[in-house]
Amino acid sequence: MSDGSVQNWSARRTRRAAAGRDGERPVVRSLLQDAGLRPTRQRVALGEILYGRGHRHVSAEQLHEEALAADVPVSLATVYNTLHQFTEAGLLREVAVEGTKTYFDTNVGHHHHYYVEGENRVFDIPGDGVPVGEVPVLPEGMEIVRVDVVVRLRPKRS
Repeated sequence: MSDGSVQNWSARRTRRAAAGRDGERPVVRSLLQDAGLRPTRQRVALGEILYGRGHRHVSAEQLHEEALAADVPVSLATVYNTLHQFTEAGLLREVAVEGTKTYFDTNVGHHHHYYVEGENRVFDIPGDGVPVGEVPVLPEGMEIVRVDVVVRLRPKRS
């Protein structure tokens, strides 16, 4: 699935919501099918929660809490599995910020991130805010998938 497909899906979802129409399930089902994933009840429900608020960064624990609040009975292990399946299918982008702390980004287009230490908050660096210079010589038979830049922030100290 290309970046454009996810962004087109997001635009269609936004237009439907603006028009006051229900019907998220068929759109999420279509997105999953187009990505080669079977649209199970749990995947569809988690997809609706993930993409229902536009582009954002969410941890597995946050998504699990949101699912339970929305009366979607799902285990944390299922949330992790689903997020990784969505990532492998190109529907999400994984952003590793600190050790085992990982966020999943619904914006799969090319961009970089800020991470606010102590607040566990991730947000996009606008535009092409981080020009990436030369990359090292690649080992034979390898290619670059993408370059991730995470700029770590904290409030200024007096």
